[in-house]
Amino acid sequence: MVEMHSIDGSYLSLFTIDTIVNSHKNLFLSQTAINKINRCRAYLDQKLAKNKNPIYGINTGFGALHNIKISNKNLTVLQENLVMSHACGTGERVPESIVKLMLFLKIQSLSYGYSGVQLATVNRLIDFYNNNILPVVYTQGSLGASGDLAPLAHLALPLIGKGEVLYNGELFSGEEILQKFGWSKIQLQSKEGLALLNGTQFMSAYGVSILLKSYKLLYLANVIGAISLDAFDGRIEPFNALIHLIRPHNGQLHTAKKIEEFLEGSEILNQKKKHVQDPYSFRCIPQVHGASRDTLNFVKKTIETEINSVTDNPNIFVESDAIISGGNFHGQPLALGLDYLGIALSELGNISERRTFQLVSGLRGLPAFLVSNPGLNSGLMIPQYTAASIVSQNKQLATPASVDSIVSSNGQEDHVSMGANAATKTKRIVDNLETILAIELLNASQAIEFRRPLKTSDFLESFLSMYKQDVQFIKEDEVLHDSIANSIAFIQNLNVDSEELFG
Repeated sequence: MVEMHSIDGSYLSLFTIDTIVNSHKNLFLSQTAINKINRCRAYLDQKLAKNKNPIYGINTGFGALHNIKISNKNLTVLQENLVMSHACGTGERVPESIVKLMLFLKIQSLSYGYSGVQLATVNRLIDFYNNNILPVVYTQGSLGASGDLAPLAHLALPLIGKGEVLYNGELFSGEEILQKFGWSKIQLQSKEGLALLNGTQFMSAYGVSILLKSYKLLYLANVIGAISLDAFDGRIEPFNALIHLIRPHNGQLHTAKKIEEFLEGSEILNQKKKHVQDPYSFRCIPQVHGASRDTLNFVKKTIETEINSVTDNPNIFVESDAIISGGNFHGQPLALGLDYLGIALSELGNISERRTFQLVSGLRGLPAFLVSNPGLNSGLMIPQYTAASIVSQNKQLATPASVDSIVSSNGQEDHVSMGANAATKTKRIVDNLETILAIELLNASQAIEFRRPLKTSDFLESFLSMYKQDVQFIKEDEVLHDSIANSIAFIQNLNVDSEELFG
């Protein structure tokens, strides 16, 4: 039996979304949400029937055309025209998992009852979500203000039988998918097109997806960093709580404690050391990884606030008898947060590559490039090049998008967030980080073998045992693309308990 999640106004946390997505739960509207949606729609209909004055976005044009009054008989045409004319996305397709999050977050935002949509419209979005009907959306086209207009227009097109969707791996036109399920197209009423297009669900969905992956990769950066530390015959003293309690950043404290836990009982760690200090990339793991963890937690708060908000415009306040045009669609909080997140993720990759560099440098009793017969064999020389190349790309991608703006709509929309660009490039950064960590793990697991018969901790031995089922020890040169690809796949397929991620 399919598990269900009620859209009822309850706080939607990153942990909750992770659970809903991983459990493949379907959505339904609670009676409370239904009542709020119906009440708001009825109020708007009554207002239009009595009020002959222009109300922005409801019986007017949009953007620089806001002063043009539209007759009531043309309001459906107005809303459909809005959706079609704004569907100007280009570039690559948005990943299906993120499109599904966009549907979820748009449903959540509309359920609060401040947007004036019909119940039928929200239910059709739920039908799309529950049946895994995913509109084709493109990565380019949003300025991150006035909402994610172009991406959300593509998300809405199938409601009116336009655009394209992916269903069961096949591409269908909007009209074909409606026919397949025996559905009529939604007759958009006043305000509905704008409610669907205004909003930050493109940026927010990217933010949710990136954060969920970031927490997993941060956890694995600590695990892999611990393996590298032991493989490099590193020292444990820099992780002593006494050091971190006198500079008590939460992420730093957390990271130092986790590294100590991961390495507990290691024979390698407990052997007598010939050196008194380790390079920064090992010694400063708590400070660097910890700062990135604090950044993730800050951005998590921003994203969670956003996905529990109403971000379209204008907003309808039934109890106050007010329809107010404002700017909740502006993505500045998300743009700044995603840029900050991109920098933090880039730094995790930066320090990871430095550990890889140290491991292949022929230091501390390890053979050059971690191969038994260097010279005849190049060993793991070139994976470090690959990691270095990707790290440099991440540094380039980490240049903030939010410091930019551009004028649009004849100057009416004269400051924008560029948060959509921040979202898509941060997605590339986190995907790159996955590869960088996979390369470090490849090197660290290889280096550990040169410490035998000494063992690392039971926890890390268990982790490495799983890893070696997919990525074997490299005795002599082979096609290392395959080893890197298998290492990436191992990270992607590894399940990490949510309590470990968010605790």
